[in-house]
Amino acid sequence: MNAKKIFSRNAVYQKFGALLSNRNKRHRYGEFIIEGVRNINEAVKNGWKIKSFVYSRNKSVSDWARKMLRDIKTDVNYELTEELLAELSGKDDSSELLAVAAMGTDGGADAALSGNPILALFDRPSNKGNLGTLIRSCDAFGVERLIITGHSVDIYDPEVIGASMGSFFGLPIISFSDNSEIDGYIAGLKDRFPKMKVIGTTSHDRTVLSQIDLTAPVLFLIGNESDGLNRHLSESSDIMATIPMDKNSSASSFNVSCAATVMFYEAARQRKTKG
Repeated sequence: MNAKKIFSRNAVYQKFGALLSNRNKRHRYGEFIIEGVRNINEAVKNGWKIKSFVYSRNKSVSDWARKMLRDIKTDVNYELTEELLAELSGKDDSSELLAVAAMGTDGGADAALSGNPILALFDRPSNKGNLGTLIRSCDAFGVERLIITGHSVDIYDPEVIGASMGSFFGLPIISFSDNSEIDGYIAGLKDRFPKMKVIGTTSHDRTVLSQIDLTAPVLFLIGNESDGLNRHLSESSDIMATIPMDKNSSASSFNVSCAATVMFYEAARQRKTKG
């Protein structure tokens, strides 16, 4: 457990703070911080490079943390005072172990797909919790790839990763900045999967989700929290789907991650029913 010791808010400590709070510096370093047993376990299981572990020099660590420190090869580990570790931790009861990981390469486009995939595109996500929750739902219902478009929240933000409950580390995620990239990618999918349906989502009264056959390859297009699906993506859809709400409901729409979860569930349900 040899580690560098940090007793003050020195340059290394300030770097940890920047990785937690500053998007630009995260991407400049190519690193991000992982907190939580489930998240660290999933990162290790899925082969993410752990560059450092950060832990308290004043407190004995658990068997789990000791095993991580013993078995996972890192570049360098750091011992902090309990006070400094608590300042970094995003939890009321500070974590005993933080991991500094290398960002993944944008290899999501090259990840293998099954012969009948469920895919999802999230248009300009602006809420960290929504994005993390949607990633978790993708994982739960077998969505094989998530595409993020436009200017969005940072997928490496601690709030996104925390809300994903570990699912972030097993889901290939691709980011596209403009419509031409998106169009090219969708065209490639349709060449590969001629029966693929591209399904736009809307809160307006359109085709009810359960009336659409989702047993063939499908790409769900999910709109931004405030503005919905942009016009270009709406026009790129083969069909616009809606989730019916109770006629007496005072709600005008679903939370975007809740709506996406319902859609993924319906696709999984239809496929299970078809066998």
